[in-house]
Amino acid sequence: MLIEGGARGGGALPPLTRRLRWVFVAMLVGFGGLVLRLWWLQVLRGDRYRERTVSNVVHERYLPSIRGRILDRNGVALADNRAAFNLYAPAKTVTPELRVQLKRMLGLTEDDLAKIDARIATATKRKVREPILLLEDISYERAARIDQERFRLPGLEVRNEPYRHYPHGDLAAHLVGYMTQMNAEEAQLLAPQGYGGDELVGRYGLETVFENYLRGKKGKERYAVDARGRRLDDATAAGLIAGDRVTEPVAGYSLVLTIDADLQRIAERAVAPYPASAVAVVEIATGKVLALVSKPSFNPNVMTGHLTKAEAKFLEDDPRKPFIDKALRVPYPPGSIFKFVTTIAALEDGQGREEEGITCKGSHTVAGDRRPFDCTSSHGHLDLVSAIQHSCNVYFWTLAERVGLDRIAEVANQYGFGTRTGLGLNGDAPGRVPTRAWYEQRGRFMIGYTINGSTGQGDVEVTVMQVAMAYAALANGGTVFVPQVVDRLVRADGATVIQYQPQVKQRVATPPEILDIWRRGTWKAVNEPGGTAFEHATSEVVAIAGKTGTAQVAAKKAKKDQRQIRGWSPNGDHAWFAGVAPAEAPEVAIVVLIEHGGPGGKVAGPVAKLILEGWASKVRGHAAAPGALSPEAVLRMATGEYWAAPPTPAAEAPAIDEPPVDDPASAEPEHEP
Repeated sequence: MLIEGGARGGGALPPLTRRLRWVFVAMLVGFGGLVLRLWWLQVLRGDRYRERTVSNVVHERYLPSIRGRILDRNGVALADNRAAFNLYAPAKTVTPELRVQLKRMLGLTEDDLAKIDARIATATKRKVREPILLLEDISYERAARIDQERFRLPGLEVRNEPYRHYPHGDLAAHLVGYMTQMNAEEAQLLAPQGYGGDELVGRYGLETVFENYLRGKKGKERYAVDARGRRLDDATAAGLIAGDRVTEPVAGYSLVLTIDADLQRIAERAVAPYPASAVAVVEIATGKVLALVSKPSFNPNVMTGHLTKAEAKFLEDDPRKPFIDKALRVPYPPGSIFKFVTTIAALEDGQGREEEGITCKGSHTVAGDRRPFDCTSSHGHLDLVSAIQHSCNVYFWTLAERVGLDRIAEVANQYGFGTRTGLGLNGDAPGRVPTRAWYEQRGRFMIGYTINGSTGQGDVEVTVMQVAMAYAALANGGTVFVPQVVDRLVRADGATVIQYQPQVKQRVATPPEILDIWRRGTWKAVNEPGGTAFEHATSEVVAIAGKTGTAQVAAKKAKKDQRQIRGWSPNGDHAWFAGVAPAEAPEVAIVVLIEHGGPGGKVAGPVAKLILEGWASKVRGHAAAPGALSPEAVLRMATGEYWAAPPTPAAEAPAIDEPPVDDPASAEPEHEP
């Protein structure tokens, strides 16, 4: 009874039932919380977490653009692109174990491993997530091995991409330039411009000056990977990636140069027997550069990603400085090719006349200087044209005393010396034209400085390109052009984007009758007996007029550990030739410098003759004159089979670090014009 009555009256639930009720309530609360959490994750925050999930699966990579080509005036490619196998991997996947595997499997060198380590360090510093370039331009065999082992090497990927290629090796290397990978600082600086840390950039010459035009615009590809970093097929990726998966790259602009590759090759072959040299050939009427040589040189294909530390050290230790552009960056004492400046200064000021006779007895003495200045010979009684022909120093020293150093400097400045040419390439140097004030700031002025400077010695320094533009101005009536090496920029379809026009740097109002005196003197220097270039530069193919120069250098002691170069002495005279062709109606000006080569007429003269004969026969196409080179001979000139064996080299001498600079206190007048 008690039991039944208690039940009917709604007594307390049994303990087990109460527990089940609380469990059920807890389950409802928990399930409700789970539902709320899922709603919060999937509805309120769904887009954010989806993006985060997709970002772990979907990767992006840039598609390289096709870099613009560098072409000569006739469309010959000096810098081009070819297909290459490049090895990529995310930086985080390159573990020490993978590094060991790669070294064993691919036979990597220490230089290869150092390159990989540097690129990983750069990527880690920049927190790069996408795969980075580990090695570029690997061989087909290496690429095949990686493809065979790709399932054991997660994250590794071989891509077939365009790679910079220089079909003609070191032809015009200083002008064209080369490419290298950015360092960490450069990568950080250029990242806002869309550069990746593993990209190659122009490092020298036109490759760097026109980098922004050549590089084009990269494209982009989005793709999916699995948990091990392996790429998923396109069908699977399509379900994970919304929108466009590929943005196509845009090719860079190509450069069409004023350079003629055939003439460039002829010029480089012509100076090949000599250890160090420079050449410039320019159009007189426009300032367009047809050939520009600096030797020794380098192979841009090696510089672009394949230079070992040992090779780099070998080049850097070369005392001839192969990385320095000798046509633009290095100023040299010009010697007698500078005498046109003294000639113009004297004639314009009425301090000299064409018919004036001056007697050369082999030396010249100035007031206040007990040291006689020696000429190359006792030339006897000469007028001005004959003095140019024989390059008589005494004649020009006499004129220099009359006009003074400052007037000589003024005329030199008018013809572009002492200032940069305006080309803006490879450290285009201004050179130096000293004045009386310049010497007084450094001590005191002496008349001997005027004597030295009037014949291109002492502290006068000029570049090969400056001389070329000055001699072009002498032939065109006084227009000094800015040298032009790029004719136009073109798109991939050949359409012109920018057409560059000749630029005038300055105009010089030298009277035509004075220029005619210089023209006749330089004609005789090459084509009449007694001329300093007679027979050496005399040609039956094309009439040449020119001036030789033999510039002394101040002796400089070499370091004991520096490499010696056979046939190259740092204390030898510089050999110069500057002239024009055809002499009767000049079209081109040429300057040849053989660094420490010796007498200008005997050494630089024949080189200029070969180049101008090649220009006349191959480039200009008028090889009908008696003695003209046959088409076969010109072809052999361009391919290097024409040239005789190099001359017997001079005695070896220790090398020096930098190009010699004259000491005005020790420099003597040149021995031979």
